Amino acid sequence: MAYDQQMSEIRIAAFAGSLRRLSFNRGLLRASQELCPSGMAIEIVDLDGLPVYNMDLESDLPPAVRQFKDRISSADGILIATPEHNHSFPGVLKNAIDWASRPYNDRSLDHKAVILQSASTGYMGGIRAQIQLRPVLAYFEMKQMQFPEVVVGNAKQKFDESSNLVDSESRDRIVKQLEKFKLFIKSFSE
Repeated sequence: MAYDQQMSEIRIAAFAGSLRRLSFNRGLLRASQELCPSGMAIEIVDLDGLPVYNMDLESDLPPAVRQFKDRISSADGILIATPEHNHSFPGVLKNAIDWASRPYNDRSLDHKAVILQSASTGYMGGIRAQIQLRPVLAYFEMKQMQFPEVVVGNAKQKFDESSNLVDSESRDRIVKQLEKFKLFIKSFSE
């Protein structure tokens, strides 16, 4: 769905590549909801209910998959927060991308604007996961906004015990990223 300038808000579908309840990356999404600029709304989409991708189910998509795809399709942009597992993005995120991209005539990711965020307990903050994820998203001709990056290293020191982002520098980067993302999405409809 292309952004319509007559619309009052830019709608962003956001999901984290972690199923952990107190995930730092889910915390990034909550911080993004809180910090998003006026005229933008971020809906967090949970990946917990998605079954493992199975091509045999494409002809009659499971309800959780249909709902996931509908949320992406109705959004003007996508925000993905990914942890780093073994120098890459996690399987739960790959599973969600596989469902969003299938069946071929119902690809929810095509031509969507997308930004990435990551948080990790390591000092690199999940940047390798973002680097691995970008070529996968490029296959869908997604409009990737590269900068400013949101990468939160040493996450245990930057989130509280409820996985709320408390680091002011990281929160400032989120604000800058979302403000630019809003302009990035609007630029495609002008």
